[in-house]
Amino acid sequence: MAWIKTIEPADAKDDLQKIYQAIFEKRGKVANVMKAQSLNPEALKLHMDLYEIVMFGKSGLSREEREIAAVIVSAANKCNYCIVHHGEALNQYWRDEEKLLRLVEDHRSAGLSEREIAIVEYAHKLTVKPNRVGEDEITALREAELTDEDILTLNLLISYMNFANRIISGLGVEFDPEEAQGYKY
Repeated sequence: MAWIKTIEPADAKDDLQKIYQAIFEKRGKVANVMKAQSLNPEALKLHMDLYEIVMFGKSGLSREEREIAAVIVSAANKCNYCIVHHGEALNQYWRDEEKLLRLVEDHRSAGLSEREIAIVEYAHKLTVKPNRVGEDEITALREAELTDEDILTLNLLISYMNFANRIISGLGVEFDPEEAQGYKY
């Protein structure tokens, strides 16, 4: 599951038990990436708070658009764990495995809308060439009808996904198909 010790929900006590219970109530199960942070419950809680805000909070970005960005960031980082997890969530909207595969392999062939392309281009560039992002990218997002609030949410989501990808890659967090499915979306 991970290269460090983790605490399973059945063995959790005190604050960690409460955090796991809250995750279970919202998501239906506790993901391995969350268990990998079980030795630091305070950080895990703050992680979950940020996740809830950027993925589910009020925004002009749809859940589908957020999952598209999450998949793009994870594909750029070669984080298979998040590609599978967020691909599963995205496919709740698309119901098209082939389109999802095209998004991961070459987003230009995935048949995205102009708005989605702007989101993807920004997500990819901010992930692989963050020092090359400039005002032109923000202008492109505005032209795709994202408000400044939407752009901030998108930026936070992309930054969050890079953070999560680093936790997963840096701690060797693994999944199996059963662990990657069955969450509440």
